[in-house]
Amino acid sequence: QLVESGGGSVQAGGSLRLSCVASGFAIRNYAIGWFRQAPGKEREGVSSISVEDGPTYYANSVKGRFTISSDIAKNTVYLQMNSLKAEDTAVYYCAAGYGVSWRRLLQPHEYDFSGQGTLVTVSS
Repeated sequence: QLVESGGGSVQAGGSLRLSCVASGFAIRNYAIGWFRQAPGKEREGVSSISVEDGPTYYANSVKGRFTISSDIAKNTVYLQMNSLKAEDTAVYYCAAGYGVSWRRLLQPHEYDFSGQGTLVTVSS
């Protein structure tokens, strides 16, 4: 199970930190991705981390603004979001994938299960 939290409403330029707490499995054996879905749009990859190895990946639209990290002891993955823009408004989901190729770490359908999502609203 994955449970996201930390969403909310902020003004453009603000920051939020999302948390994804895993239970029932160890995140160190998985790739954990953050995805988002805005109204009327498809779900898109934002960032991912291969927890045991450490490589991180970002969509071009968030590079330099978002940072993904993990805490194995807490079985939790975070997404620090800075310099938020109105176009970052979406429901953000975390997902876990086993054996996901590094080439496809930002592809939502490569993941095995996801959480219920947390809403991020950025006002301009």
